[in-house]
Amino acid sequence: MPLANAHDRYGAVTKTFHWLTALLILSAIPLGLIANDLAHAVRNPDIATTDADVSRAAFLFSLHKTIGVTVFFVAVLRILWAMGQTKPGLLNGDKPVEARAAETVHWLLYGSLVAVPLTGWIHHAATTGFAPIWWPFGQSLPFVPKNDSLAHTFASLHYILNWVLWISLAAHVAGALKHHVIDRDATLRRMLPGRTTAEPTVRQPGHVLPAVAALVIWAAALGMGSASGYFPHETEPAQSAGADTAEPAAETAGAETESADTTAPAGTAENAWTVTDGTLGLTVVQMGSEVTGQFEDWTADIVYDETADSDGKHGTVDVTVTIASLTLGSVTSDAKGSDYLAAEDHPTATFSADIVSRDAGHVATGTLTIKDNSVPVEMPFELTIDADTATASGGLTVDRRDFGVGGQSEGNVGASVDIRFELTAER
Repeated sequence: MPLANAHDRYGAVTKTFHWLTALLILSAIPLGLIANDLAHAVRNPDIATTDADVSRAAFLFSLHKTIGVTVFFVAVLRILWAMGQTKPGLLNGDKPVEARAAETVHWLLYGSLVAVPLTGWIHHAATTGFAPIWWPFGQSLPFVPKNDSLAHTFASLHYILNWVLWISLAAHVAGALKHHVIDRDATLRRMLPGRTTAEPTVRQPGHVLPAVAALVIWAAALGMGSASGYFPHETEPAQSAGADTAEPAAETAGAETESADTTAPAGTAENAWTVTDGTLGLTVVQMGSEVTGQFEDWTADIVYDETADSDGKHGTVDVTVTIASLTLGSVTSDAKGSDYLAAEDHPTATFSADIVSRDAGHVATGTLTIKDNSVPVEMPFELTIDADTATASGGLTVDRRDFGVGGQSEGNVGASVDIRFELTAER
């Protein structure tokens, strides 16, 4: 069988691309739907699920995404190959309405095979909390920042464009069956293995109308999605419409992000300091991936004297954190749920410590309380004071299980949680 196309047949390369794409698409679609349903069940407190269910959902999402990325590259290669090939003529070219409808569907399919996996990939790269793509090239994309609003937008685009793909695919299959069963021509047979030729019917030259019609359909789909409220960014991105946004809470990472509202009470004590700016972030490792989190609302009551007392004590710090202010990418609601931080029943976490000198540095040594579980901890930090302005940064690693967060087994979520802070304070 010849590799290249001719005016009356398809070559082996084109046929291989066609059936490989069909196999990948027909695998990715049910995987995404099943994973989405399973993830929604995991997130529903009324449905009893286990760590095995979370692992299964994450596995299915990873498989779905890996196949999706494969579809993207296969589609790009297929388009590049088609650009240099003869396009076999339609066998219904003497029926202009039917022929242009078929070409419109082909435009929709080619565009969707690129746009659907690409929007899903961008959502994956922009979000924190994800089932990883199984490949060695990392999970990020150039020029795609970790941004909840961006992730939400592309999750919605992925969901809407999926519908265009599904409908176009159904129309394509229906058209092929019509040719084979009703028209009894060779349209379907010449795409099967082997060498099947069929002389195209006489038709008018190619027309721009099918491409324009495809653009109109895409625009209409996006307009309907916007009118349905898919695009406005919500405070909890996990509720957006895209399938992947329902990924389980097993996926979280971290580092400090933008400044929180950290205005602290100045107090009346001598050497009291008021926090004017700062971040309080955390890092959790899940399924080998890190997820970024931040508390937007916390206060720090600090008393510090540059001169230590006889025990090496410089002062004290009392921190109160509002659990409900946590943002943790696409798994924010899960992290604050009853299985984890239980924000409704335990609205705050506290850290009370003495500030002492140690090894030419500083350590805050005291008690961290989360979900009414108090654990002694020590947090080393760096401190710089310039006149009446101080900057400090530091952190510690805790075991979430000590606080009754997320159960006793490591499961999908690592036991270690890194907590980091940066702040600026005025005397």
